[in-house]
Amino acid sequence: MIRPEKVFSPSSIVSAPVRDFVARANVRLISAPPANLNTPVSLDELAVQYGDHRMASDIAAALADKPFSPAAVLIPVVARENPTFLLTQRADDLSTHSGQVAFPGGRIDDTDVDAADAALREAEEEIGLAREFITPLGYLDPYLSGTGFRIVPVVALVSPEFTLNINVREVLDTFEVPIDFLMSPDNHQRHSGEWKGINRSYYAMPYGERYIWGVTAGIIRRLYERLYS
Repeated sequence: MIRPEKVFSPSSIVSAPVRDFVARANVRLISAPPANLNTPVSLDELAVQYGDHRMASDIAAALADKPFSPAAVLIPVVARENPTFLLTQRADDLSTHSGQVAFPGGRIDDTDVDAADAALREAEEEIGLAREFITPLGYLDPYLSGTGFRIVPVVALVSPEFTLNINVREVLDTFEVPIDFLMSPDNHQRHSGEWKGINRSYYAMPYGERYIWGVTAGIIRRLYERLYS
């Protein structure tokens, strides 16, 4: 549960763009974490949920009526004069999703209190982002990945005074991207590629030398739809 006393008051923040983001988040995000994250979803129910299957119908058939693996990611919004998203680039030698751009996150463990607790734990384990610098604002709708994860995105404001200690076994690098760039639909491209012998479409948001795509881009797109569209 997002504790009300931890939510920033827009009037206490100097930067107008940060105040605007927090005001939108306070009104439009979900305040409580979703329950029953591993519960199977029927094909009809998938049609109204968000995830990889929205751009690839064959994924929906593969996900229907099967249990999901609960996961959570932190969407860290750094409260700079012009706010940014803090993203990671995964290590090149990981067994899955190596080298990809991602938000800090992973599986929700039995010892985690809720999705927010899991996202905060993963952020500290992966990049050394301490909880004292993070204020959760709310949740996005769960995102269903083609690999069978039900991912809860936890949106949070991060004090710019933070320091990082990257776990090099999991993360190659971290970088920031301005909110103005990622919350502009002009930068939301639709790309396609072959996966397991099938051509599929997905969102991509290239930023300089960084290629933001797949689940991460899908979650960013959903945040845009929730807060700005």
